[in-house]
Amino acid sequence: MKQLRLLVLALAFPASLLAQKDYTRLVNPFIGTGGHGHTYPGASVPFGMMQLSPDTRMDDWDGSSGYHYSDSVIYGFSHTHLSGTGIPDYCDLLLMPFTGPTKWKNTEYRSPFSHKSEVASPGYYEVFLKKGNIKAQLTTTTRAGMHQYTFPSGTKTGSLLIDLQHRDEVLDARLEVVDSRTVRGYRRSKSWAKDQHFYFYIRFDRPFGSNSSEYHDGFPNKMGGLVEGKDAKAGLVFELGADRQLRCRVGISGVSMEGAKANLDAEIGAKSFAQVHSEARASWNRSLGKIDITGGTRDQQVTFYTALYHTYLVPNTWQDVDGQYRGTDGQVHRAEGFTNHSVFSLWDTYRAYHPLMTILEPKRTADWINTFLHQYKEGGMLPVWELSGNETFCMIGYHSVPVIVDAWQKGIRGFDAQLALEAMRSYAESDRFGLDFYRRQGYIANNQEHESVSKTLEYAYDDWCIAQFARWNGNDSVYRRYIRRAQNFKNLFDPQTHLMRGKLQARWHSPFDPREINNFFTEGNSWHYSFAAPQDVQGLMALHGGAAPFEKKLDELFTTAPVTTGREQPDVTGLIGQYAQGNEPSHHMAYLYNYAGRWDKTQDLVHRICTEFYRNAPDGLIGNEDCGQMSAWYILSALGFYPVCPGSGEYILGTPLFDAATLKLENGKTFRVIAARAKAGLWKSATASWNGSPLPRTLIAHEQIAAGGELRFNMPEQLPAKLWGAALHERPLSQILDPIVTPVPFVANESNKFRDSIQVRLTGMDAQQRIFYTVQEKGKPASAGRVYSGPFTLKQSATVQIITTYDEKQNRVLTQDFFRIPSDRSITVQSTVHPLYTGGGPDMLVDSITGGANWRAGDWQSYFNTDFEAVVDLKSVRPVRSLGVHVLQDVSPWIVYPKEVIFWGSEDGVSFTKIGRVINKVGIDSMGQQVQVLGLTVNTRARYIRVRAVNGGKLPAGHPSAGNPSHLFIDEVLIDAGN
Repeated sequence: MKQLRLLVLALAFPASLLAQKDYTRLVNPFIGTGGHGHTYPGASVPFGMMQLSPDTRMDDWDGSSGYHYSDSVIYGFSHTHLSGTGIPDYCDLLLMPFTGPTKWKNTEYRSPFSHKSEVASPGYYEVFLKKGNIKAQLTTTTRAGMHQYTFPSGTKTGSLLIDLQHRDEVLDARLEVVDSRTVRGYRRSKSWAKDQHFYFYIRFDRPFGSNSSEYHDGFPNKMGGLVEGKDAKAGLVFELGADRQLRCRVGISGVSMEGAKANLDAEIGAKSFAQVHSEARASWNRSLGKIDITGGTRDQQVTFYTALYHTYLVPNTWQDVDGQYRGTDGQVHRAEGFTNHSVFSLWDTYRAYHPLMTILEPKRTADWINTFLHQYKEGGMLPVWELSGNETFCMIGYHSVPVIVDAWQKGIRGFDAQLALEAMRSYAESDRFGLDFYRRQGYIANNQEHESVSKTLEYAYDDWCIAQFARWNGNDSVYRRYIRRAQNFKNLFDPQTHLMRGKLQARWHSPFDPREINNFFTEGNSWHYSFAAPQDVQGLMALHGGAAPFEKKLDELFTTAPVTTGREQPDVTGLIGQYAQGNEPSHHMAYLYNYAGRWDKTQDLVHRICTEFYRNAPDGLIGNEDCGQMSAWYILSALGFYPVCPGSGEYILGTPLFDAATLKLENGKTFRVIAARAKAGLWKSATASWNGSPLPRTLIAHEQIAAGGELRFNMPEQLPAKLWGAALHERPLSQILDPIVTPVPFVANESNKFRDSIQVRLTGMDAQQRIFYTVQEKGKPASAGRVYSGPFTLKQSATVQIITTYDEKQNRVLTQDFFRIPSDRSITVQSTVHPLYTGGGPDMLVDSITGGANWRAGDWQSYFNTDFEAVVDLKSVRPVRSLGVHVLQDVSPWIVYPKEVIFWGSEDGVSFTKIGRVINKVGIDSMGQQVQVLGLTVNTRARYIRVRAVNGGKLPAGHPSAGNPSHLFIDEVLIDAGN
């Protein structure tokens, strides 16, 4: 049925267009709308500001785009959508056609629909709404769109609901009647973007009547000239003509209603629906036609062109036709000499999406970089995850840096290099998100900043990029500073497990499970980050002991059991062993075999991923689309190469999926990829050549692609015994040579707590490394610095400082606290602790150390959906002066103060008498990280103290996860007892 509808749709277009190759017929916009792809099927144009699409879901993670294929109702059609993100936002300005009386509640005006009635192609969407029997058709330009609604036969009037309350929290909204055919307005809303400005201007092709109505402040009224309020809505009633159609032309803006009108006038004006659709389709064919493939199955071709389609949906144009845009400072600016954009998911897209666009869209890449630099000038920083003029600070790193550096390395200019270096350094030298610790120590410990391993590794790569940019622009001192920082990944490499491992101060976090998803990592575990040093693969290989053990560790990655432990992480999907194609940190790993001389293993894995994890189906994406990154991986891999280290200018060879691919470059050159198969069905290459000459290494340089030419993969029936790419001189090389930085030493003790004494062991990665240390016991001056020669003993709580040489100007100084646990008490916990938040065991509850408000540091125990009960043994009957528990609240991640705490005392451990209770007075609506002691002063004698903290219960209405159980976080049972 859908194929027939697409054929009918195609017949509506001029013969001149159909005579050309129509790439839009090879796009299935429903790919990624199911599963966890989080895409939308509606209409947009390449890099368009408007995404006009149906909304089938009001909230939740799988409703991030507004649409999910498993749904059966449509609430209406809104004008902005996010493609493949993991947080809901947008879905601004909902329009919904209807017949009969106006319904104001979304549960009443929504309509059932069938996927059989849906038609989607680039720039076009159509569906039949069962409620009212209305056919809806949508199409767009860059900043404007058209709705065309066809009402059932015999219908004299048709109605349209305008809902400004839809989805996001509304801060302010306004709808004005300009005349009987025109309305305009705005909405300021809060969700992921904390202050989104959205303006609109709507023209109808027929007047709405005096029987139209409005809704605000909870009540309907007869339609006036102005509707204001956070729940502003309007129900417009139209007299229909003979064609029973209503057409709405909508312009949008992030600046003003006047800007929305100008956008509408410039891009649609009086054009017909068919004309706007035809222009949208032509625009898509120009973009999709930049790559022409032959071979493969029909499904593979559809998968490929849909992936290419997804990469052209974002970033979005973010300026009006006159160049005005709203900056990250909230003010209106005018773009001069570039087109301003928004929606930069840089933690995802720096890896493959932006490198792909340096090939296909170098001019637009320069626009994006100029957007970054204007965000720096206007908002004070380069973007991390910018959305609609708002910096969300979602994800980690400063990954606008590799986008800038990769573009510069590839010869893309048109932006201020000195300003770029200033902007990059401004972020890298800030104290945001643990960067102060990172600079001082060479790594971040998790007691200092959560997700410490991931941040350290990604900061190090970003610093390598800054170093390269400084070197290319003649700044040697900056180069040397950042090339040292680029080696900080070494400081979290555990020489025992050969994996990246988190630290608490200067010691390794223990116990360690590399499969565990926890607060040391961003959306992943140790396996997902243990190969995150693309800037120095040879340096990482050296830590493993050479190419052979490195290859063996890669084998272990891909063959270990595909099971994770710890926190449930829906992003971690598409597992091959512990490799996760559904999440970006894994994306380069299959290509690392080339560096170890095993291109054949790279090909095995890449072919498997391409054919198993990408399909022509609604759930055909293995994870979030993530603003084009998931698709960009596929496009590049299907072409036969991948940018393991953006900024190097190199693409590591894999294996092409199609017989041939032709890339039409902006500079007028043509780049071709040929799979020379000895017979059909072969996909594994023995050698590769460039313009007829053998490639020296298993890589191709960007400058070769940009110059045009032919990359040929030679696929014999049988691979030779001696594999090309195995010899050292045939492998890719990613190596930092000058200066080489030695990893910092670490404390080898598993625990920093003891009862009587502890032997402190310090270990360096280099046997020649000189380690100095000092010891400072509480209340005493620090000892003189000593050269470490072997374990030393502590009998009291103390702070050990570890000093080692870093460069000619400074040393690295690491700190490790050791605590002597009081021997006059022990604890027996009678409740079940959450396995992710054990705090190191029950002794932490009576070690006289209280945790800080950053619960992700690991200093707290959690009791999830249960009370906390325990008995403390004071070892003898003693006078007790006060009792308390140290607890934490952070409502957003479900951590709630206990409702009350009750204490009992006993001299024999059998018969307990109630001492008192403390009621929590801090409400569950008190947001942010906070701690308090719930305690009381007493005058009693006891050996045993029983304590019960009553769980805070289910999360209340209004919480995003209302109705779910809560965590009770506790760190310390406080007992002031005499002798």
